[in-house]
Amino acid sequence: MTPVETGARSGRRENHITIGWRRADRYTRAVLRTKDLARSFEDESRGRVEAVRGISLHVVGGEIYGLLGPNGAGKTTTLRMLATLLRPDRGSIEIDGIDARKEPVRARSRLAYVPAEAGLPERLSALETVTLFGEIQGIARPREHAAALLDRLGAARYTNSNCASLSTGMKRRVVLARALVHNPPLLLLDEPTDGLDVAGRREVLGLVQDLAAEGRAVVVSSHIMAEVESLCPRVGVMVEGRIIAEGTVKELLAVSDTRNLGDAFMALTTTAR
Repeated sequence: MTPVETGARSGRRENHITIGWRRADRYTRAVLRTKDLARSFEDESRGRVEAVRGISLHVVGGEIYGLLGPNGAGKTTTLRMLATLLRPDRGSIEIDGIDARKEPVRARSRLAYVPAEAGLPERLSALETVTLFGEIQGIARPREHAAALLDRLGAARYTNSNCASLSTGMKRRVVLARALVHNPPLLLLDEPTDGLDVAGRREVLGLVQDLAAEGRAVVVSSHIMAEVESLCPRVGVMVEGRIIAEGTVKELLAVSDTRNLGDAFMALTTTAR
């Protein structure tokens, strides 16, 4: 299936694209750019498995890009390559102008990766945890910076509470503060609202919108269609390691002849298999 082309590639006469709460010129330099990204694994029962097959992405500052796909589509493998935790078999990754394959440590300083099961040290307080990571990142006045960040993310009342005692939603705030302590321009989120109740989901999604509004590029992997539909101006649909459709929600609905993102997802992924 041919991907849905968006923006300048579709021939539209747009002067801007709407991104979160801000308008960004379509010629803004990409914070994240990949080309022909691929990764394979050896599996005892299946042999060589191509988890990611030729992924190309372009995400600008202020944009929230949604990555959808069924289980096993390659979403988490893609995010782990973007986070420099897995080395691609081929392809390029550029993060804020840095070649992540040649300079992974430097690229790591420009990104934050929050996996679906991001844990916290139970015996440390929220403030101690974020301060520790600030010290590891080498930032100036890490404790002061950590306190200010926790306050901005709505966790000020719990700075001295041990992480083990925090609610799931509050833990997610601390995880985000820890990830953002070095003020990176790229945020990679794998199932950011997993395990949260309705109120917690709403709070975290609001935080993600705030972070994008400050100019960060955000990539969100999620299986909750309503969240992606409301949060992400642009969406890529992955099946068997490839992005088989990409565009705005409206464009995906049009190309799949459906009325909501869930139905579009089913139509696109079923056709591609």
